[in-house]
Amino acid sequence: MLDVAEEVFAEQGYAAVSMEEIAVRVGLSKPMLYEYFGSKEGLLLATIGRARGELHETTQRAVSETGSAEEKLHRGYLAYFRFNEAHRRSWLVLLQEPVLLGGAADEIEATRRQQTDLILGQMEMLVPDRPRRALEAYAEIIVGACERMALWRARNPDVTVEEAARHMMDLTWNGLGSLGR
Repeated sequence: MLDVAEEVFAEQGYAAVSMEEIAVRVGLSKPMLYEYFGSKEGLLLATIGRARGELHETTQRAVSETGSAEEKLHRGYLAYFRFNEAHRRSWLVLLQEPVLLGGAADEIEATRRQQTDLILGQMEMLVPDRPRRALEAYAEIIVGACERMALWRARNPDVTVEEAARHMMDLTWNGLGSLGR
């Protein structure tokens, strides 16, 4: 059900999708879909929640492997952009959909917080003497930059995951690298 909902939301945008259409594609009755999720927003929240969990698992695994801080950062970017690639259309809907209010906006922000916390933990190990407030700011900047890179990739489909990660490394590693000096 969540796979179909993600696909339909990506194809048409959240506002244009009806529960009837999703129910038909899933092969359920509309009342059954409501029984599972309560509302269209409930279905969207479940879809976002699943994506958040998968993104966290993917990026956490990438940065937890042994290696230098630079390697971990690069693997984290690759994992993020590979996840983005695998969920490209639906991810773009979430980043661009202006009608997402209330619970959906909260879920998207929770995803951002999750990634910020992951990056913050890595930076605290890299530069433990820096003030936490500064590291939090840097982590927020990185999350925002990754989202903008994802949107830029959508407008430039020839940009590969590897190229996107390299651009992020060029910008952030050079900047972050100076913090340890």
